[in-house]
Amino acid sequence: MSTTYRELRERAWEANLEIPRRGLAIYTFGNVSAFDRDRGVLAIKPSGVAYDRLSVDDMVVVDLEGNVVEGKLRPSSDTRTHILLYKSFRGVGGVVHTHSTYATSWAQTGTPIPIYGTTHADHLAEDVPCTEMMRADAVQGDYETETGKQIVECFTARSPAHTPMVLVAGHGPFAWGEDADKAVYNAVVLEEIARMAFITRTIHPGAARLPDALVRKHFDRKHGKGAYYGQK
Repeated sequence: MSTTYRELRERAWEANLEIPRRGLAIYTFGNVSAFDRDRGVLAIKPSGVAYDRLSVDDMVVVDLEGNVVEGKLRPSSDTRTHILLYKSFRGVGGVVHTHSTYATSWAQTGTPIPIYGTTHADHLAEDVPCTEMMRADAVQGDYETETGKQIVECFTARSPAHTPMVLVAGHGPFAWGEDADKAVYNAVVLEEIARMAFITRTIHPGAARLPDALVRKHFDRKHGKGAYYGQK
């Protein structure tokens, strides 16, 4: 295998292996990409290859026009969605799409995930947003690019840095981060938030949203200017 993008392909490969390890997908569902912004290329899982057969050599490197620049296999069918997110969201170095059970279930109802507790607020200070359902004419067009457009439109008035995850209505979750590892971390967090919210609503269908004071406290102590969670 060419060594030109070896390190980038290794990062993408290792991040993809976390999807089945974390129970975020079965068989060939889902994909992770790692982006090299300086070189304008990303490495992504090949389409339809099972995780237990996936190797570093299988990873495909494409440019921001979707052209394969290294690799023998076809890249993920979701590649154009990843590309649009990299073009639109500054500072993002990794994108992940899964069909994790609970997050996908919320997406299938077209419902944002309510911020019920402090676990949610530790990671984002709002409900997990959900896009609009895609229009029929968009479905018949460049479907994967249109999926990316849905996500970008959902973030017109919100920060992708502060809310690094989204539900695509009727489809499933996407998450991102400064690198591929952080993107997978956010996808795992999203699934746990989705699971907790489902259980909360099952126990008490009328459960109230977490009070704003608690939302701000938990979010700011990890992400605010005076953050004090963890080690420096």
